Amino acid sequence: MTTLANKTLFITGGSRGIGEAIALRAAQDGANIVIAAKTNRPHPKLPGTIHTVAEAIEQAGGQALPIQLDIRDEQAVAEAMAQAAEHFGGIDILVNNASAIYLAQTPDVPMKRFDLMFGVNVRGTFVCSQAAYPYLKQSDHAHILNLSPPLNMDKQWFAPHVAYTMAKYGMSLCVLGMAEEFKNDGIAVNALWPRTVIATAALAMLGDAVKPENCRTPAIMADAAHAILARTPDTATGNFYIDDEILAEVGITDLDQYAVEPGQPLLPDLFV
Repeated sequence: MTTLANKTLFITGGSRGIGEAIALRAAQDGANIVIAAKTNRPHPKLPGTIHTVAEAIEQAGGQALPIQLDIRDEQAVAEAMAQAAEHFGGIDILVNNASAIYLAQTPDVPMKRFDLMFGVNVRGTFVCSQAAYPYLKQSDHAHILNLSPPLNMDKQWFAPHVAYTMAKYGMSLCVLGMAEEFKNDGIAVNALWPRTVIATAALAMLGDAVKPENCRTPAIMADAAHAILARTPDTATGNFYIDDEILAEVGITDLDQYAVEPGQPLLPDLFV
């Protein structure tokens, strides 16, 4: 399979950044896309709402259903999945993109930030996967894709920001377990992570340490996600993909097209 035409994607946190890019790439195929995010009205500092992305999806050739959703709310997630399945006739793909980040050492992490990261990254991913499961099981092209890193137990990835690392690895542990658990149901479960830092609104959380010109654009993650999600589920599950590696597998090796400023040195992302 090389197209996501007529497939229904439920994308969390898709009002901007990587989630939006994945949605727009799928829309080019004529996919149905549920944009499930908290931003219903314009944010004073961040671009995009579920409605602006829905409009862009339809302009790109897809069908859109914007749903305002806090993925930490179990009941709201269940209702959103039911609404999506009723609207489009099912759910084929869940993209667990929503994430919270706070890079700080242990003494400097407010517990409200700790709770937010675990609530969104770990609980949110688990809740959405659990709620999507009955619908995915009915699909002939079922995928769950978590935007989370490969599991690397090296202490260098823990010491500077142990709270964030635990929260992101929680998403990856869902891949490790659910890929095996859902194998007999025909549901592929994989992770995708960028080789380099991606230029999104999350850069503000990194301060002046990262400049946009040393990053790639969200388009590389969108194309990598498309390459994964177009695969037959039973041929691709339980993998921790890195964006440039999956693109190389489908013959895309010219990565300059994804650079914010071609020719500038690129900053490796965390965990790789």
